[in-house]
Amino acid sequence: MIRCVTELIGKLLFMKHAELAEKECAIARTWAVIGERWTMMILREFFRGARRFEDIEAKLQLGRNTLADRLQMLVSEGILEQRPYQDRPVRFEYVLTSKGEDLYPVVLAMLRWGNRYKVDEPPLQLMHKTCGHVIDPVTVCDGCKEEIRRRDLRAYFAEDAW
Repeated sequence: MIRCVTELIGKLLFMKHAELAEKECAIARTWAVIGERWTMMILREFFRGARRFEDIEAKLQLGRNTLADRLQMLVSEGILEQRPYQDRPVRFEYVLTSKGEDLYPVVLAMLRWGNRYKVDEPPLQLMHKTCGHVIDPVTVCDGCKEEIRRRDLRAYFAEDAW
């Protein structure tokens, strides 16, 4: 399994996103959507509560064309929904769809990794509203609720998996 993941990462580095979308691999197809430069940072802003183009542009200091392209792609993928908030001139805001909300665990995994390996002091900590505990995001088994580690899993690949 480690060899397969290592080979996949190597191939991802030299492949175009459109090519990845055609592969029989959930990771490759996901990367084809969220792997473009800036896409995860844009999504981070939505998870922080941003809804409007100008707010994201100001926070990320991203070029208008790049931001417009990424937002359009996220809308076409069903990750964001565009809603009008003003009539004259017509202006839109963007909201996460349920498909977009399903990317939150990906952001949490990146936050956990970044807090652990890329910063001395975490610039962001999350508190669970119910119990007030500052969390360290982990993935748990939906059956037994135990934390999942790679060594605890066995992979079964479909015959046509890439």
